[in-house]
Amino acid sequence: MATVLVVGSGIAGLVAAIRASERHDVVVVTKDVLGQSNTRYAQGGIAGVMFDDDRVEDHVRDTLLAGAGLCDEEAVRVLCTEGPERIRELIAFGVAFDRDGDAFAKGLEAAHSYPRVLHAGGDATGAAIETALVETLATRRVTVLEHTVLVDLVVTAGTVTGAHLRSSERGAFAVDADQVILATGGVGQLYPFTTNPAVATGDGAAAALRAGAALADVEFVQFHPTALAAPGSFLVSEAVRGDGAVLRDASGARFMRALHPDAELAPRDVVARGIARAMAAQGGAPVTLDATALGADRLAARFPGIDEHLRASGVDWSRTPVAVAPAAHYWMGGIATDLDGRTTLPGLLAVGEVARTGVHGANRLASNSLLEGAVFAARAVAAIDAAPGPIAGRPRLGGQRVVLDPRAAEGDPGLPADAVEPFSRSALHAVMWRDAGLVRDARGLELARRTLDRWSTELDDVVTAPRSVAAAEDRNLLLLARAVVAAALARTESRGAHARDDHPGVDPDQASPIAIVLATSAAASQPTTHPSVNGTVLAPC
Repeated sequence: MATVLVVGSGIAGLVAAIRASERHDVVVVTKDVLGQSNTRYAQGGIAGVMFDDDRVEDHVRDTLLAGAGLCDEEAVRVLCTEGPERIRELIAFGVAFDRDGDAFAKGLEAAHSYPRVLHAGGDATGAAIETALVETLATRRVTVLEHTVLVDLVVTAGTVTGAHLRSSERGAFAVDADQVILATGGVGQLYPFTTNPAVATGDGAAAALRAGAALADVEFVQFHPTALAAPGSFLVSEAVRGDGAVLRDASGARFMRALHPDAELAPRDVVARGIARAMAAQGGAPVTLDATALGADRLAARFPGIDEHLRASGVDWSRTPVAVAPAAHYWMGGIATDLDGRTTLPGLLAVGEVARTGVHGANRLASNSLLEGAVFAARAVAAIDAAPGPIAGRPRLGGQRVVLDPRAAEGDPGLPADAVEPFSRSALHAVMWRDAGLVRDARGLELARRTLDRWSTELDDVVTAPRSVAAAEDRNLLLLARAVVAAALARTESRGAHARDDHPGVDPDQASPIAIVLATSAAASQPTTHPSVNGTVLAPC
């Protein structure tokens, strides 16, 4: 019997822990309380072929089209083929998806050709799934460590053998494990406007990168088009637009019809950039989401959580359109894995948003994220059961490799000593929103690179041994900001969620992932023989 350490408690982490508990000793580490994760805030639903008149091939096609030529088709077929069984498993765990009579209620979301999205509690799908999984986990023999953050992975002779952790009660300590499964979510806190909870600071991805694992597709950050233009960036589900709500500019005109034939139901990156352009044309003022045609009764019944939030804020959205703007929502990139969740490091697996499985490509199809978490968590545990020893995965990457060299910033004369304010979370937010946000260009990305490099040098003494959870989070965000910017500089085209004003077209020759490794890792042992672009070493992968 092996010891499996699962870090993270969203859908991916909980499914992995529940399944692993059937044959192994399991320790679950969660940064907050069990159940506090991005999953809990998922409003839209979970996509899957659950109806007789839907087809797996159609779900595959929709996912590939949204991914803008960068999906791993085999991974997409795994997702869409195995997804229905994972949904049935969630039902067995106690998730009560909404019904329309004897059948599941159908939901349509952007870029789906069929209304295959299932919801629970209207707009409370994530919370319903999280609750059911937490209750299921409570019936299993599992050790749960709450209020505990991942600091770094323990690597012994090239194999991951545990993790260094820090908790509010125990301080710093380590846990040994035969297999470590990272399910730590994304990097929403890289940006000042995000639908993600405060815990989304990229801890697992940063720890994996420092340990020597490869990341991929990190430049692709999905911005949800319709977050409330108010503190907290409360998410207004895409399903609201699926039910008929429309976007209007300051004059009251529907602007999306001129930008895409699917208008408000175009892929998320298209809608988000359309909103950004409309906002720029009206001096930065937010656009509005007009759901008044749906009526008060329907809005309250279909979207009870959103309705309650808006009414508590004094807004009757059945009568008044609500102000919305884009916010960082989902990371398509992450730790590169194979089809079984194995990373390039033996003993380390990754599932959920922290993993780059290849299913999302350059732009995630709506409601595929919960499905991905369940499908690949199950596959990861099955892989451990089939071959319990630590085995390195073989992610299919191709393309080029960007080698981040932390030493590259030393002596960089690119910025005067007084040109950049000292590091702070707010300063990082400002740089990432301005230069690595919805729309990018070489000038802004290069300025961001130099700024981030200078901060990296200044913070070196602090971040190598973080003295608090906040310091550990800052170290992770800074490292991943550098990775996002480096990959965005290397991808000289516009594809999916990565849009560059200076390279507005799609380049067919760049239809492959960009891998990221650290120069200090074994994977980057030849940094001097390859060309350097903007201070970043490039190598074929």
